[in-house]
Amino acid sequence: MSQVFEGYERQYCELSANLTKKCSSASILDGEQKKQKVSEVKAGLDDAEALIRKMDLEARSLPPNVKATLLAKLREYKSDLNNLKTEVKRITSANANQAVRDELLESGMADANMVSADQRQRLMMSTGRLNQSSDRIRQSRKTMLETEDLGVSILQDLHQQRQSLLHAHDNLHGVDDNISRSKKILTTMSRRMSRNKWIIGSIIAVLVLAILLVLYFKLAH
Repeated sequence: MSQVFEGYERQYCELSANLTKKCSSASILDGEQKKQKVSEVKAGLDDAEALIRKMDLEARSLPPNVKATLLAKLREYKSDLNNLKTEVKRITSANANQAVRDELLESGMADANMVSADQRQRLMMSTGRLNQSSDRIRQSRKTMLETEDLGVSILQDLHQQRQSLLHAHDNLHGVDDNISRSKKILTTMSRRMSRNKWIIGSIIAVLVLAILLVLYFKLAH
């Protein structure tokens, strides 16, 4: 397994356990203490998402047999992160509802008849701004996720191209070996042919010399 992935995994597990404790603490707090705790949890969730993305990129860069195991584990971590987000939304929603109820009760206790159209308008405008901010945050997160998916896709394409280049290099290396062996065979054959020519030439010369000797002795007698 990748040591880099294990390092990210260890950091995520520690962060997840810490966020779970903070969520439990935030659910029993009130007022500013609760808001501060929720802010800490949200910041931790951003760090957890960053670790998830790093683990995802690292896992997809590994060989297929290791990658499949790590991606399965990564899905569990993503599910755990989604559960934490759901818990934070629940706590935040409860906090917002409580704040609205407290504001309405205070207004009612002061004087229910003093609630003016201007106050209602300001409340509606505040709610609208909150909704717009939430929409912008969701859109930003969507864009970030799309960019992340694009980065992962590019890494996968680069990995496939690298494998193709390595395969082509191996094929060229094999062809070069075959050419070298062919050259050696042709060189050996050429040397043998030259040696055979010298042997045949020597045999012919000996035969000619023997014939000349035989003719000489016959003519001499």
